[in-house]
Amino acid sequence: MEIYSDDRSTLRKQMRKQRRMLSDSERRLRAEKLARLISTSRIFQKSRNIAFYLANDGEIDLRPLIKLAWKRKKHCYLPVLGLGHSRSLWFLPYTSATPLYLNSFGIREPRHKRHARQFKVQSLDLVFMPLVAFDDQGNRLGMGGGFYDRTLAFLHHRRQWRKPHLIGTAFSFQKVTQLETRVWDVPMEGVATDEELRIFSRH
Repeated sequence: MEIYSDDRSTLRKQMRKQRRMLSDSERRLRAEKLARLISTSRIFQKSRNIAFYLANDGEIDLRPLIKLAWKRKKHCYLPVLGLGHSRSLWFLPYTSATPLYLNSFGIREPRHKRHARQFKVQSLDLVFMPLVAFDDQGNRLGMGGGFYDRTLAFLHHRRQWRKPHLIGTAFSFQKVTQLETRVWDVPMEGVATDEELRIFSRH
């Protein structure tokens, strides 16, 4: 069994290295398993406006799931960084015809026009979030930029949290026993891996 560091910075390095060690064929197989698991879930079937991401730095690939969503006439969106000098995420529609470019972090995102319609996260039913590590309590360790936590900070002030549903996506080996949390961390509602979709209890 792999032993991981409790230090967040070291843990990020360990997990990112392990992700990048997967072969292309193994990566494709796990991505297809993830897509099958999620596509049969009630939370996916009931959601109409769904935010995805395009894999970077060895992250699990959501493209098989996105293709299924298109077939089912879901409205798909991708996060865009820094619209209007914001440090939060905005979401733009994503179809097979959407032009993409590499942002300052080397991540593919929709090329947006000045007057393109932008969606706030509150307009979405379901958000799939990338992560570096997760635990059994629904805590998520991201890359350290804090974009998702800032974007979702409004959820800290809600007594009833109905939407968007927040599902982290990862390889099964990215699970750790327990993550140290920060006050600004926004917990996930569930985690989907190539082995299972797990929904956590909300308190």
